[in-house]
Amino acid sequence: MSGPRHLNDHMNDRDGGDRSSEAASPLLITDPDELAKREAENGLRQFDAVVGLVERYLAEHWTFKLRLSVILGLHRDALLGIHPLAGNFRPSTVEIRGSKHIPPDAWEVPQLTEEMCDYINEQWEPATPLHLAAYTMWRMNWIHPFADGNGRTARAVSYLILCMKMQSRIPGSPTIPDLISENKQPYYDALEAADVCWARENKIDLIQLEKLLSDLLAAQLVSALEQASGKRIS
Repeated sequence: MSGPRHLNDHMNDRDGGDRSSEAASPLLITDPDELAKREAENGLRQFDAVVGLVERYLAEHWTFKLRLSVILGLHRDALLGIHPLAGNFRPSTVEIRGSKHIPPDAWEVPQLTEEMCDYINEQWEPATPLHLAAYTMWRMNWIHPFADGNGRTARAVSYLILCMKMQSRIPGSPTIPDLISENKQPYYDALEAADVCWARENKIDLIQLEKLLSDLLAAQLVSALEQASGKRIS
């Protein structure tokens, strides 16, 4: 599994397309070139942190539990030196342009994020890897726990969950987070579909998002086979 090309592609994780985060929070870096450089460095740092966690847990045969510390740590890796709230929950409201979903108030964020972790940990044995990864990706975006860096961190945590549940450092490149960043619209559409179902029926419906992750996982694994065989697979 190689490093990401787009895991840390922009401060607004729903940039490009119709959905983007909007919060009143100043950046620590204003020079575009310096910002781009730091974003690239942080993207590699965040990805290395994901890989490091996977390898550590698998090598030591530890039982994985999703904790707030893991989520906050991956967020800090992505926004270190870029945003004053790196590694911290947002203290105020945030909006998502292009979406009907209104994220919960800031005071609700810690409890909702803990409940998300509880769901993942309680469903670890009976649920499939794709369901757990899709739930993490959707619920983190739904909570929108950070002033910035929400989508990036949600994709990183989701990929961590997928690897942990599959007990594998999944081979192939580009990875699922890379592939999402290359074409974000299907990802936005899947998140929106889950949001709408939750708002209307208070029901978890991740069919579209699980299908997307299934297709992206297949593409990543095909790339591994192509790299191993030296042959293009259509």
